[in-house]
Amino acid sequence: MPLVAHNALPTFDRLRADGQTVLSADRADTQVIRELHVGLLNMMPDAALEATERQFYRLVGESNPIAQFYLHPFTLDALPRGAKARAHIDAYYETFADIQKAGLDALIITGANVTGEDLSQEPFWAPLIEVIDWATLHVTSTLCSCLATHAVMHFRYGQPRVRQPVKHSGVFPHQVVEPRHPLVADVNTRFDVPHSRWNDISRAQFEAAGVRVLVESPEVGVHLAVSGDGLRVVFFQGHPEYDTISLLKEYKRDALLAAQGQSSRWPPFPVRYFDRHAQAVLDEYRVRMLAESAFPEALLVPRLDNTWHDTAEAIIGNWIGCVYQVTHGERAKPFMDGVDPQDPLGLGWGR
Repeated sequence: MPLVAHNALPTFDRLRADGQTVLSADRADTQVIRELHVGLLNMMPDAALEATERQFYRLVGESNPIAQFYLHPFTLDALPRGAKARAHIDAYYETFADIQKAGLDALIITGANVTGEDLSQEPFWAPLIEVIDWATLHVTSTLCSCLATHAVMHFRYGQPRVRQPVKHSGVFPHQVVEPRHPLVADVNTRFDVPHSRWNDISRAQFEAAGVRVLVESPEVGVHLAVSGDGLRVVFFQGHPEYDTISLLKEYKRDALLAAQGQSSRWPPFPVRYFDRHAQAVLDEYRVRMLAESAFPEALLVPRLDNTWHDTAEAIIGNWIGCVYQVTHGERAKPFMDGVDPQDPLGLGWGR
């Protein structure tokens, strides 16, 4: 079901160019169909701000045929921004105060750049906790991506993340371990998810917090989990929203830092991402980097496969469907009358 272009955000034009249906606000007004208002707290750094915006807009817009989606992007003033990103935010983003006044049906919180291991020492910690506290009382469901998952597990459940000896970077196979939950209904029982993180919340930590694990990998641990009531908070540790080229962009960034002497370590290849030909191209680039050869991005892109997007779209569609079932169009009231907030999906988990 289409997104509604209720402002002039350039992402809408990019999505239209990619073939996605985006309704104008005037056309949306002629449709007899329910609206869902989804917030996007975008905490990503400037270089990834708009790409992350597009990735989540695309997933929501493609996800479910039951509603028109109004997405409301906002960010935190505590995050440092350059002039270009600040201009984009000032032109197209909303303020948290405006979000609070209007209300939301659902909320997505992205990851962010951090300077240390202890998230509670980050400058965005206090304003992020303010958003989380508000969403707990006023939003039907909050979907946390990667670092946001770590922040909520730390703050709400007392389970701080643990740094791993090596970075989880690549595309990893996962398996559904709790098939009766609606979030994973009718999705592949095994599917891929990209990961890009140094830190981890273990299955034992999720279980100690009363959080249910739905999807995990034998190699990189838990990907998808949900709060004990079955809906209020959804946790991703992976990045199902990633574009096909997202891991390539990250590898390029790290390789250029190494080539320029700003990093002492050449980045390892993301797991199950580059085929042998692509690896050979990158090995040659590494040998020739002293000759200032250009990064061979154009040679690599045609060799990349996306093995995760369809399942990501299905899970987001299931999430939107769950939100739709228990909300009633009044964004200030998270649940319909008669819906048990401790067990909104009728799973018996909140008991």
